[in-house]
Amino acid sequence: MRFLIKNVLLVDAQGQRGPADVLIGEGLILSLEGGEAEEAIDGAGLLLAPGFLDLHAHLREPGQEVKEDLATGLLAAARGGYTDVVSMPNTTPPIDAPEVVKALKEKAARLGLARLHPAAALTLGQEGKALAPLGLLKQAGAVLFTDDGRTNEDAGVLALGLLQAAALGTPVAVHAEDTSLRRGGVMNDGALADALGLPGNPPEAEAARIARDLEVLRYALRRAHGGTPRLHVQHLSTQRGLELLREAKRAGLPVTAEATPHHLTLTEETLRALDPLFKVAPPLRTEADREALVEGLLDGTIDAIATDHAPHTQAEKELDLLRAPFGIPNLEVAFPLLYTELHLKGGFPLSRLVALFTDGPRRVLGLPPLHLAVGAEASLVLLDPKERPVDPSRFASKARYSPWAGWRLGGWPVLTLVAGRAVHRALE
Repeated sequence: MRFLIKNVLLVDAQGQRGPADVLIGEGLILSLEGGEAEEAIDGAGLLLAPGFLDLHAHLREPGQEVKEDLATGLLAAARGGYTDVVSMPNTTPPIDAPEVVKALKEKAARLGLARLHPAAALTLGQEGKALAPLGLLKQAGAVLFTDDGRTNEDAGVLALGLLQAAALGTPVAVHAEDTSLRRGGVMNDGALADALGLPGNPPEAEAARIARDLEVLRYALRRAHGGTPRLHVQHLSTQRGLELLREAKRAGLPVTAEATPHHLTLTEETLRALDPLFKVAPPLRTEADREALVEGLLDGTIDAIATDHAPHTQAEKELDLLRAPFGIPNLEVAFPLLYTELHLKGGFPLSRLVALFTDGPRRVLGLPPLHLAVGAEASLVLLDPKERPVDPSRFASKARYSPWAGWRLGGWPVLTLVAGRAVHRALE
């Protein structure tokens, strides 16, 4: 079926333009100047963008389905404007076998929601000792190798992983924290943690591990034969870590990075109330760190915005700050949050913001950009700038709580298309 979105404003990494009449059919954008269609949608006042890709979501399947599963997680993604999601492998058991990757992809395809791209464990059991069968995992459909949730303590194993992944054309993502510095920290280390009597996780823990991993990358580049080792730094949270990455990029190292919506909009000050809702790993940092991350988005040091969607049960998040698990669910609010807080309130360029949800993450995975042009795949999101409050009780995710509950946000996805097929529709 062909359908037409009329009078809609277009925004992608190349800029803003329109209004246009976008004709969609056969899974493609057929025209930007209208045409015959079985259904027409009035897009006046709305924005049309390429579908988002999330590099970092915890969908909890297999083994932790009480927190989230593919059906709820991929529906939450579709409602957040995501057409594609990279799921993390720190499940129960960890995703280190090709048959599990294949089964997850097959189940996601049957669900027909956002498309799933599983990440696989870099090491067996995510134990950091022996590499997982990376070639077989890649053949099964893994797009990324990572022990996310755990840090790679053995530099030699990480180097071997970078070399093997390079031969497969696949990046390796790292949770960059030095565990001996982090210890049992539950919030940012500093005066506030001291005042609250809580163990701190110092910014130096992130910077020290980024510095080491960049040296491991240099070694892998020198020893590589066939393919280029690529390192991706997950959930960057500190100004010093950003500076190290900026220096590395200037030196031409093949390193990329992501930042999360929570590190871009919240700071350690939220922990004054001792509410574990704000407990994440790495922790929320200072306002200076937050501002530095925004600058990193603007100057290209940070390549992508990734959610680090990390759902837990309500009972778990109601434990005290020392015992509650780390993590915030945010697939459904990520774009509206940053559209409002960065673009509307902070003047952040809209096309650059959209690029961080689209071209940036696609480039990390080695995928071509997806722009609004005739002949392009019709994986799209229609956005409504009108404000409404965040209501976690309406989330598709099983985690129906949010640190942004009650915040009034604009930029809500009202239609998400995967290759021309509607996977989320909330048009009035």
